[in-house]
Amino acid sequence: MRFLVRDRLLGIGEDYWIEDEHGDKVFLVDGKAMRLRDTFELKDRDGHVLVDIHRKMFALRDTMVIERGGEALATVRRKRLSLLRNHFRVTLVDGTELDVSGRILDREFVVEYDGEVLAVISRRWLHVRETYGVDVVREDADPALLIAVTVCVIHLAETEREHDRGED
Repeated sequence: MRFLVRDRLLGIGEDYWIEDEHGDKVFLVDGKAMRLRDTFELKDRDGHVLVDIHRKMFALRDTMVIERGGEALATVRRKRLSLLRNHFRVTLVDGTELDVSGRILDREFVVEYDGEVLAVISRRWLHVRETYGVDVVREDADPALLIAVTVCVIHLAETEREHDRGED
């Protein structure tokens, strides 16, 4: 299942649609501008909130939390002890861990569970400028969760890049 995401719209307070491979609007990422912490909602096409995404306050490392129905679903943070700056760890509430690695800022990375690819995020197979794709490889995977993970890692990587440049 492939989804198309218009890039450069991941700022807080900006909303954008994620389309399926046929151009139909499937998910809305709703950025919440007037909040103390970075907050997004992933909604279906009818406006129902599927997951909430927000930056965890008072964490030692930048961490984002994904919630479904008010209950924590996953946390996303840079992998500790990794020589690669583009390596994130997603910990689900049941203890399952997903690895995200690749060139995050270039939109060329994968989400894996136990060495098996769940999703490929890439610009390579698209011809539309400023767009990247989220290709959910496994049919039993949760597309909303994988898109939320994608939003989190890109947001964390871009925030870190801005911090490194002194753009806070």
